Amino acid sequence: MNLFSSFGGSNPRGVRAGRTSMPLFDGALIAVCVSLVLFGLLMVYSASIALADGPRYASYGQYYFASRHGVFIMIGAVAALITVTVPMRVWEHLAVPLFLACVVLLVIVLIPGIGREVNGARRWLPLGVVNFQPSELMKVAVVLFAADYTVRKQQHMHNFLRGFLPMSCALAVVGLLLLAEPDLGAFMVIVAIAIGLLFIGGINGKLFTVLLGSLLASFLALIWLSPWRRERLFVYLDPWNPENAYGSAYQLSHSLIALGRGEWFGVGLGASVEKLHYLPEAHTDFIVAVIGEELGFIGVAGVIIAFAFIVWRGFEIGRQAIAMERTFSGLVAQGVALWFGVQAFINIGVCIGLLPTKGLTLPMVSYGGTGIIMNIVAVALMLRVDHENRNMMRGKRT
Repeated sequence: MNLFSSFGGSNPRGVRAGRTSMPLFDGALIAVCVSLVLFGLLMVYSASIALADGPRYASYGQYYFASRHGVFIMIGAVAALITVTVPMRVWEHLAVPLFLACVVLLVIVLIPGIGREVNGARRWLPLGVVNFQPSELMKVAVVLFAADYTVRKQQHMHNFLRGFLPMSCALAVVGLLLLAEPDLGAFMVIVAIAIGLLFIGGINGKLFTVLLGSLLASFLALIWLSPWRRERLFVYLDPWNPENAYGSAYQLSHSLIALGRGEWFGVGLGASVEKLHYLPEAHTDFIVAVIGEELGFIGVAGVIIAFAFIVWRGFEIGRQAIAMERTFSGLVAQGVALWFGVQAFINIGVCIGLLPTKGLTLPMVSYGGTGIIMNIVAVALMLRVDHENRNMMRGKRT
């Protein structure tokens, strides 16, 4: 029996299983996501293989990052199989508790002696051989929470006190905790997911404008009041200034050099020069630069097309669910699409010099533990929504 053949419950309308040729899941979406994850594993291996030659990672070995990334992918696949078996109505009930649990974890990670500090940032909880990053789980939680909030507050979306203020307070709490780590990048993505779903859910236009304006003003204030953030903003406008190129724009300038070397078709897989200790974080935040250098414009364009397809399918799956009066499920699918679209845009924009340098990974591609696991789980949520859509079209309950 097919592993997924039992999903979706009974068949009250007497439609025989197998009567339609419609597949149980979106094969194209699965193929693109799996291809992107496997491509990411390949590029993580390519980008990190030379790190063992340096003093910082001398004891790690050439396959350290690639093998760990592969393990995280397998953990993510198991988590995805579990996630895709859980009905969306259960996720709806879990939305608020999961969000509150993530808030507690964001508090715990800031406690000295518990949270792990790396390069001045306290973002990880040590769990033996791995480190858990609560901000990545919060991205999943905020997709579910914002979707649930929008459904529950549908009648109050035009009311300041009952529709606008509670979500603003929730985002403010999350924002303060993330900025204390600090993790401005994660906060930007979480805010984009939340306000995007509020906009889709029909929030009052004036309230939405006030919320968006307040957030933009807050971001600008954070940048202006933080000398190191302000420096990053201005150096990205002139990365080739010698003072910037050897300072705060060092990563950006070497990312642009890598992309320039790749030209149209790249220098060849594994032949990157910039990954040889010139470009920091080549296997995480700046993996697009290695892709551009080794596979050229064609390689980067292929990645962009893959993300464009995932975002399109996410919004289409969500539209279908909402049309069948499954608003929560539809908003979850569209929330995942927003997440991937915004984070991929920021990551690629940083690597090509379109945006100021920000520490955000490329979903499903960059090296990461909690990040890659949560990315795969998010895809599973989108597939679950699509599966329930297909079951409803067959006449089955979900």
